[in-house]
Amino acid sequence: MKKTIMSLAAAAAMSATAFGASASAKEISVEKGDTLWGISREYGMNLKDLKKWNQLSTDIILPGQKLNISSQEENSDQKQYTIKPGDTLSKIAQEFGVSVNDLQKWNNLKSDLIFAGKTMAVTGDGAGVKAPVKQEAVQSGQPAAPAKQKAVPSSQPEAAAKEITVTATAYTANDCGISGITKTGVDLNANRNAKVIAVDPDVIPLGSKVYVEGYGEATAEDTGSAITGHKIDVFIPNKADALDWGVKTVKVRILD
Repeated sequence: MKKTIMSLAAAAAMSATAFGASASAKEISVEKGDTLWGISREYGMNLKDLKKWNQLSTDIILPGQKLNISSQEENSDQKQYTIKPGDTLSKIAQEFGVSVNDLQKWNNLKSDLIFAGKTMAVTGDGAGVKAPVKQEAVQSGQPAAPAKQKAVPSSQPEAAAKEITVTATAYTANDCGISGITKTGVDLNANRNAKVIAVDPDVIPLGSKVYVEGYGEATAEDTGSAITGHKIDVFIPNKADALDWGVKTVKVRILD
């Protein structure tokens, strides 16, 4: 269950000084079973920042403890969005007229992986909603004029050899007693941060570099008895996160 966020009017009742009024911070109460890492994921922030804002030297927290989940400098008007099933970063970016790169920066995301039920910032610190970034096609042999060229976010590839729509599920290294070694020999227990998907080799050849909507760039390194046709399985190291992924319909761009 989402924890209740309370606004702290720290020093707000005091008269404004030459430095201006103090910014408010958001606070939650630690519940039994909570971890700092889990709270940082739930609120889309960096674990290091969470410890800094609360002056913590270790990861130990106790039930009932109050934690600030925003810096004092954070804009109190920053808009928040609750992620829905089937959402992807690119879909949310398009809805709010921002770039995927901005969403990743504002929410301290290291990949395109997001989970339904979580909240995320959809505006920057006072920057407001930006105009949509339109990507314009350039015909072969007819390069666009410099004034019309649009920057492509680094989180998405510029071009793809092929794009298909697939049903995507998620798995961990030891699901159902499997060894954790992929078909191509990648040890997922030793490489927990690997971006790997299981595929039907007749649809996506093993070894292919791909871009999976909502997951990011990965390599087709594995197969599975249930992975046939337009189906893939994305590797996620944490069991709870893999369950949160659920079943999605996503686009896959085969890069090579």
